[in-house]
Amino acid sequence: MRTDHDNRRVAGYKTMALIRHFDKKAVNLQRTGRLGTYASCLGAEAIGTAAGLALTRDDYFVPYYRDHATLYLRGVPLHQILQYWGGDERGNAFPADSDARRDLPYCVPIATQLTQAAGIASAAKLRHEHAAVLATCGDGATSRGDFYETLNVAGVWQLPLVVLINNNQWAISVPRGLQTACASLADKAVAAGIPGVQVDGNDLDALLEVLDDALERARAGKGATLIEAISYRLSDHTTADDASRYRKASDLHRAWQNEPVRRLRDTLAEAGLWDAQRETDWQQQCERTVEEAIDTYLNLPPAPATDMLDYLYAELPAALRDQRSALAAVDQEVRHG
Repeated sequence: MRTDHDNRRVAGYKTMALIRHFDKKAVNLQRTGRLGTYASCLGAEAIGTAAGLALTRDDYFVPYYRDHATLYLRGVPLHQILQYWGGDERGNAFPADSDARRDLPYCVPIATQLTQAAGIASAAKLRHEHAAVLATCGDGATSRGDFYETLNVAGVWQLPLVVLINNNQWAISVPRGLQTACASLADKAVAAGIPGVQVDGNDLDALLEVLDDALERARAGKGATLIEAISYRLSDHTTADDASRYRKASDLHRAWQNEPVRRLRDTLAEAGLWDAQRETDWQQQCERTVEEAIDTYLNLPPAPATDMLDYLYAELPAALRDQRSALAAVDQEVRHG
């Protein structure tokens, strides 16, 4: 008989396999001019999935640019994720009835989301909420001032904040060894007076254990935690990058031997929780789900031109009202001839 833990692991694998499929298709869309610059999560599927499974509806999630799996598990449709990467900010307007209703949008600037996460955690503490804030970042973000400021205030104010580092070994083209002399990024928690934990970022079970503990600790008012998840970026930094210019092919080949999706699939198969037929059926379902999302994305109507003014001010200044009216008229003419 399957346990709840077994069901969680299977659900995790299904999400990881789906996001792997989605990620490949998103890169293809960019290569054919139908998506903007895209940040792949190839190799980080276990990290994003574990985060999504560990968060509750009352928690807050503050993502960085590789967190497609987490946002999907929080209730953001795949076509909306594509919408954002296609340059349409409406993709950041997460569904009001989803777990992501209070989450922050994707953050591309490095580490700026971390201080915002600290602010959200401070507000949650002042309101006596039984909630945790999970903020993610890459290893490159740990070299930014925002990172240190966040850890410092999280420690001194005992904030319900968990900072999860996806240490994929590369800050674009800069390896971890050229960023810091620390033996581990988790060691950076020491100066802030908070726990620092290092975990295998390719192991869903280990990630869930660490995240469950850290998030429950935060919800219980016991303060912040820094988690370093060790992974490897199997893709280019983004679709605007060519990692072959700075990364050894032998290192990439070695990393593929420990990639998280196949690793979890093999583990589930050994436990009798997965088999070849389930794999075939699920891969076919992934294909259908992603193709439906792509079709929805490609057929979304463009945003009205008036959007460039509607979301800048609480009350539109008089000097811009005539301009908005003119934009609305032109937009109407273009849409309806």
